[in-house]
Amino acid sequence: MTGIDLAGLVTRPAQTWGAVRLVPLVRERPIEDLRLDATVLGDEVSIVDLPDKSSYIAYVPHAFVASWTRDGSPAASYGTSLGPAEEHLAIRTWRRMVRREDKGRLRFLPLHLALEGYLALHFGGPVIAWEEYSRHAVTRGLSPRAEEAYTGAQIRGLDDALRVFEFHPGQCGLLLYVADALAAAFVVPHPEDYRALHPTLIRDLYGELIYEYALFHSAPSFDAAIDERAVSSVADLRAQAVRLEREWAGFHDTVMAAGLTSGPVTATRVYRLGPYTLRRFLPTFERRRENHIGETITDEAGRLAYLKTFRLSEAQVRRGHLLTRLAAHDWNLPDTAAAFGTDVAALGLRLERAGFGHLLRQDVLDAYRKSVRR
Repeated sequence: MTGIDLAGLVTRPAQTWGAVRLVPLVRERPIEDLRLDATVLGDEVSIVDLPDKSSYIAYVPHAFVASWTRDGSPAASYGTSLGPAEEHLAIRTWRRMVRREDKGRLRFLPLHLALEGYLALHFGGPVIAWEEYSRHAVTRGLSPRAEEAYTGAQIRGLDDALRVFEFHPGQCGLLLYVADALAAAFVVPHPEDYRALHPTLIRDLYGELIYEYALFHSAPSFDAAIDERAVSSVADLRAQAVRLEREWAGFHDTVMAAGLTSGPVTATRVYRLGPYTLRRFLPTFERRRENHIGETITDEAGRLAYLKTFRLSEAQVRRGHLLTRLAAHDWNLPDTAAAFGTDVAALGLRLERAGFGHLLRQDVLDAYRKSVRR
């Protein structure tokens, strides 16, 4: 896929609070035969059983339930349940990331479906037992694999920005920027779904870059300049306001959101929901550009009904880039080093800096360090 297609969603003027810029997305026509609701669970740790008999352990604050109909008739919304936070340490166990709850109802763990896909990237490790790899790498691959993220409550100013946010008529989504770096995209089928699920953004997970930007940067202002010479009546003033709205929307769609809408992604089908399809996607892990992971639900024509994204940090992109290059060369270190334009010792130490040092034998790593020192 070439980027995420936001066709059918109209950008409205942004609202800014400190470093946080919230850009509303409005549907010209809501989707009636697919609805989303959520169950907010609290702050306990969750363990999710995966099909390959491995486990995914994380802070999972809420589950989404998608309800749909096959004949195009309106789907019923069951309503969002906001539960109290737990005051004690507890563990919640889930059976699978995605599970059919009932006829026409599917439960899935939003964002964690995408994060699990990123963590599972080449999770099996070396496909050939090359002599440089440790016994752990050959027998267990990348297990265990861990990544860090911040909750929305830790992002400075996000709580206040979400609290004072004004909804637009027909709003079905939001693009969230911190210091004008795209932090997350969230799209749902219906305006009523968005109003119910808007508070869940504070419980979502965000990358390290977003946390740091909120601490040290602010969102620049966009000044609207009206041509006074063209205004001689209220109608002229209204026309100028419409022009500025169009210019803002055009600038946003072609510049600010370009990293999400133009960057190539690899999408994997997860589940069929009648006429809709749930997918998760990974980027190509290109360096020095935005890389987002996420989930979509689209109809048979490819129209976007649901979207949730997570922006990877530069360190996470580096790890994804390294693993992708290794897998492309069958985990052969000399071939991969040649593709990077470096030598094997430098590649080995690069793997160690990325957190994958346990994949290599200790004596091999020591030899690489000695070689680099020489």
